[in-house]
Amino acid sequence: MAVTRYLAVFTSDKTGPRWAAWRAMTPEQQDETAARGVAAVKAWEEAHKDDILYVGGPLGPTKRIGADGAVEDIVNLLTVFMVVKAESHEAAVRLFDGHPHMSIFVCDGVEVMPVLGD
Repeated sequence: MAVTRYLAVFTSDKTGPRWAAWRAMTPEQQDETAARGVAAVKAWEEAHKDDILYVGGPLGPTKRIGADGAVEDIVNLLTVFMVVKAESHEAAVRLFDGHPHMSIFVCDGVEVMPVLGD
């Protein structure tokens, strides 16, 4: 089976309970959790380095332009992205099972889709 590129987008409901719990932490607790999370993400990336085509990174504030040309600030679920390779869609999504962004940080899922074309 051919290896395909997949875009993985981590999602997080910025109004949901995971963010509420994060905001309820003291700054020291947030720093401690973030340090633990960053170390875990780096370890995950090292363990999957042969599958990662582009490590991507966190996504910032979003602006949207509509068909009418109007620009607006919006909030969506998109939080972090990366591009991976895998032999199947299922294999690509399974790479993220137990990922630290969901087990330590506030992401609630990863949406994985094939990148079509060249």
